[in-house]
Amino acid sequence: MALSVDIHKDFGTFRLDVAFETERGQLTGLLGASGCGKSMTLRCIAGIETPDLGRITLDDRVLFDRERGINLPPQKRRVGYLFQNYALFPHMTVAQNIAVGVADKKTRAETVARLVRTLYLEGQEDKYPRQLSGGQQQRVALARILASAPEVLLLDEPFSALDSYLKWQVELELADLLTTFPGPVLFVTHSRDEVRRLCQRVCVLDQGTSQAVMPVNQLFEAPHTLSACLLSGCKNISRVRAAGDGQVEALDWGVVLNPGRPLPEHLTHLGVRAHYICPVDGPGPNRLPCRVERVVENVFSTVVMLSTPGGNQGFSRLRIELEKDAWPALAGRDPLWLELPAKDLLLLTAQ
Repeated sequence: MALSVDIHKDFGTFRLDVAFETERGQLTGLLGASGCGKSMTLRCIAGIETPDLGRITLDDRVLFDRERGINLPPQKRRVGYLFQNYALFPHMTVAQNIAVGVADKKTRAETVARLVRTLYLEGQEDKYPRQLSGGQQQRVALARILASAPEVLLLDEPFSALDSYLKWQVELELADLLTTFPGPVLFVTHSRDEVRRLCQRVCVLDQGTSQAVMPVNQLFEAPHTLSACLLSGCKNISRVRAAGDGQVEALDWGVVLNPGRPLPEHLTHLGVRAHYICPVDGPGPNRLPCRVERVVENVFSTVVMLSTPGGNQGFSRLRIELEKDAWPALAGRDPLWLELPAKDLLLLTAQ
């Protein structure tokens, strides 16, 4: 492990309670809704904010330890922090902005030249931030951070300041650059798609509290908590209660289901992704009759909203997604029977 964080901070109406560890050379995503404490976590690691309790270590260096009275200032933590708006100095050129990060004056010119080449900024050295594109500004900000030789990188929603048409290109460039960084990288985002494309591991934050770090594929294939499931994009969720013989009653859908495996302790909800639900001919195990409420034609698929025996409002509805050529043969069925395959049921706890 390279970075270990276990911190607590009470803001009165909000409490930050975060604990996780990273691996060297891996990009770990901090995923959560706005206001859940992602950016505050980065600020505590960087030394901009001071936790009330806890400990932060980077390899064998202690950055913060409340009990031992250790709280290194930001400039001694060797932490590179890329802010959402990049925080470039508007009155400085590209070269001057990068040079700010170089502590050794003797190597300043050489370091700036090397980073200009590495981050594809040749020809931009004498320009000011206002003369650069969003992607160029991000690369300058990253070059300034790398000039200080950080041991860990903190990226706070690095694409939020970019127009949508620039995000894809800049994301690819940043991903390529980060492959050469030897230390841990923390990537704050509220986008599950960015996590899927960029990160190896992810830590979900829910209302200030962190959940266990997991491989990214687990977030999408087998999330364990309701908040992680929702953040992964699953829209079919029902409250559940045990129904005996290993079965559960999906309260919002009005059906009893058999997950085909042991139920977790403190089970509260069940989920199933839209593309795993199967239209079938009639009744059977894990099947329920539904009625079509709305059909939405996407470019490459058809999304169908259906009422269930549990009702036609909120989570009582089911959402299925089909290939374009599959829907016409099903359109006239009333009811439309659906099967929720046992292997694809997501068994969820509140935390």
